[in-house]
Amino acid sequence: MIKYCDEIKQFDIGGEPALVQPHGEGHINETYLIVTDRGVKYILQKINDRIFKDVPGLMNNIRLVTDHVARKVREAGGDSARGALQLIQTRAGEAFLCTNNGYFRMYVFIDRATSHQTVTDPEQFYQSAAAFGAFQNHLADFDASQLSETIPNFHNTVKRFEGFRLSLKADKAGRAAGVQSEIDFVLARENYCGRIVDLLNSGRMPLRVTHNDTKLNNVMLDDATGQACAVIDLDTVMPGSVCYDFGDSIRFGCNSAAEDEVDLGKVYFRPGLFETYARGYLGALKSITKIERDSLAFASILMTYECGMRFLADYLDGDVYFRIRRENQNLDRARTQFKLVSDMERQLPEMEETIKRVGR
Repeated sequence: MIKYCDEIKQFDIGGEPALVQPHGEGHINETYLIVTDRGVKYILQKINDRIFKDVPGLMNNIRLVTDHVARKVREAGGDSARGALQLIQTRAGEAFLCTNNGYFRMYVFIDRATSHQTVTDPEQFYQSAAAFGAFQNHLADFDASQLSETIPNFHNTVKRFEGFRLSLKADKAGRAAGVQSEIDFVLARENYCGRIVDLLNSGRMPLRVTHNDTKLNNVMLDDATGQACAVIDLDTVMPGSVCYDFGDSIRFGCNSAAEDEVDLGKVYFRPGLFETYARGYLGALKSITKIERDSLAFASILMTYECGMRFLADYLDGDVYFRIRRENQNLDRARTQFKLVSDMERQLPEMEETIKRVGR
C-alpha cells in the first residue's frame, strides 16, 4: 500500500502515484519522493505542525516568495523549473492540503541536482553563496511586511538573550554550576545582541525577505556543472536582515570541524572560506546597501554567538529542543560555537577588510 496515497491523489499531478519513498536527510518534516505512472517526479512533505503552528501563514509565505522568484528567474531568461521551487496546487486550487493525517504540500522535483550536507570543495560553498545572494536579489523589490513570522523572534538576539537568562535562572536540569565559564562567555557579550535588531527597528537597515537557514544543504547544485540551481527549504522565510542569512552561512561553512566536535583543538575559523563565500554572495547581491555590507563581518560573529547561546540554554533546560544522540551533545555544540566566536573576534579587522575588498 502506498503511504499517503489518498493525499497524493488530491494534488494536481496528472497521473497516479507508482512509487513513494522517503527522501533526503531533513529532521523537521516528513519528506517523500513521488514517482507517477508517467515517470514524473515530485516531492511530498508532511509539514511538522508542532514546530510550525501557523501552517496557512507559512504556506502563504512560500507561495508568495516562490511565485516572485520564479517570475524574476523567467525575466532574466532562466528556467524557472530549475531556478526556483515550484508548488503543486491541490485539485481545489490550494497551496497545501489538510486531512486527518495532517498538513501536506507538494513541489516539482528538481532532477539531476543534489543538495550536499558538508563543504567538500570551496566551489560548492561559493555556489551556495551565489544562490543565496541571487535569492535575496530576486526579492529586493518584494515587500517583506507581507510575510508572517513562522517562528516569532527567530533571530531577534535581544529576545534570545532574555530567553537565555530565564533558562539560567530556572536551571531546570541543575547543570548551571558545571558550566560557569560558558555562562560567563554569553553574559560578557550582551552588548552584541541589539546591534542588528536596533538597525532594523530604527529603519537604518532595510527589512528584507530572509531565508534563515542558509546552510549548503538548502541549495540544489547541478550534477553536471556544479552550479547552483535553486534555494530550497523555505519554511523559515520571514522578514529580517541579510546579515542573518550571511552570518548563519559563515557559522556553518567556515567551521573546520563538526558542529558537536568534542576536541576544541580541531575547531577553528577558516578565513579562506569566508572570502570565498563573501565573493559569491556579494557578487550576486547587487542590491545590498552600505550599512548591510558593513555589518556582514560582525553578523558572522553574532549568528554564531546566538546559536551557541541557544545550544547552551537548551542544555540548561535539559535538552528539550535540539535533538541529541549522546550525553552533553548540546554543551559540546555550544562550546564549538563559542570557539568560533573567539576566533572571529580576533580576526574581525581582517574579515571587515575582506568584505571591503571583494564588495567593491
